[in-house]
Amino acid sequence: MPDSRLILRIISLYVLLLATRSLLMGQDLDQTYYRDIQPIIYQNCVQCHQPGQSGPFSLLTYEDLANRSNMIQYVIKNRYMPPWYADPTYQNYLNERGLTDKEIESIVDWIKSGKVAGIPVDTLEIPDGLIPNKSPDLRVEMNNVYQIPAKGIDDFRFFHMPTNIEEDKYLQAIEFIPGNSRYVHHSRIMADTTNNIEGIDGLSEMDPSVYDFQKVPLADDFLYGWVPGNFPLFFPDGVGKKLYANTDLVLNIHYAPSSSIQSDRSAIQLYFSKKKVKREVQTMILRENDIVNQPFFLPADQKPTFFIQSDTIESDISLISVMPHMHYLGKSFESYAVTLASDTIPLIRIPKWDFNWQTMYQFEGYLKIPAGSVIYAIAAYDNTVNNPLNQYFPPRNVTYGWRTVDEMMNLVFYYLDYKKGDEKVKFKK
Repeated sequence: MPDSRLILRIISLYVLLLATRSLLMGQDLDQTYYRDIQPIIYQNCVQCHQPGQSGPFSLLTYEDLANRSNMIQYVIKNRYMPPWYADPTYQNYLNERGLTDKEIESIVDWIKSGKVAGIPVDTLEIPDGLIPNKSPDLRVEMNNVYQIPAKGIDDFRFFHMPTNIEEDKYLQAIEFIPGNSRYVHHSRIMADTTNNIEGIDGLSEMDPSVYDFQKVPLADDFLYGWVPGNFPLFFPDGVGKKLYANTDLVLNIHYAPSSSIQSDRSAIQLYFSKKKVKREVQTMILRENDIVNQPFFLPADQKPTFFIQSDTIESDISLISVMPHMHYLGKSFESYAVTLASDTIPLIRIPKWDFNWQTMYQFEGYLKIPAGSVIYAIAAYDNTVNNPLNQYFPPRNVTYGWRTVDEMMNLVFYYLDYKKGDEKVKFKK
């Protein structure tokens, strides 16, 4: 008979080996900040979350992340951050961002396992922020400092900003700079060449006189849209967007609720093309007049869906970007083109619309839309009590208007007349 003490020693040694193996494997699998988490954060978050950028705090260091770990865990699990609402399985974009399921799982597991720092590695290069390291050719500020009221409610204002440029220019980029990054929530920039809209300066969206200015035909209904984290769109060399002499910019700003008096003097920065512009950027806007199931009317307690159909595209074009626009009743948006050969070209799909995060989606390269194609758009709305963002309770009938208590259905494209080989061009990040 084997010695029982020997058997016990063998069993104990085996258990010890198993425990050691498990411990070693656990150590190998344990994630650390410097080795596993920092690369994810630098790739996806610090473009905004670094000093001088749009994020309200920095995420450059271990302490920055560890001290806010509970909040970060919540916003990434709910995919509120990084903000990206276009469906990546439908179409991809140059400015696309978002964490994969595996990256979210890695961050959450790291937080739950104790936020181990690990051994610092060679310092990662800090990615460029969203604000380019370039000096603008023209900076236009709001005429006056605006006092954000301490009423604890959302505030929507229009501002008139003349450029006073003496000759036509070509824009390579346009950029919005919030004067109060904490309370400026988002903005929309329009262009007027009639010089008859200055009376809108400082008006609230709720002011009925805003409707008087809607009668003025604008050169650009949607020159540029900005939300925190929105990348400026720079056109390639030799390509530019025309800005006419003496253009007035109309700025529509949403201020977040404040319980104390705050001030803002936001600015618009214009970058003019330095090289000869050989190709002029055009703007195509599909709007409420293009809706095929008129009228654009959202009855109270209903969930209407509207359909847009463009005129037939007469000649080949190359799309640069796309930007849908709705207000708080919007729920989803989808757009695609159908060619003469009945091929479908996906443009954008936003399954869960969020008014607070609207951006200009730049394609990865020129997207050719052949002559004979038609562009379609489908937008769903919810004007019921079940929509927590409904501006009226109980719900009221809603129709078109610039105010956020009204509704809109826009689809804005930047494009060029097609040039052979455009489909092979890829934009640089």
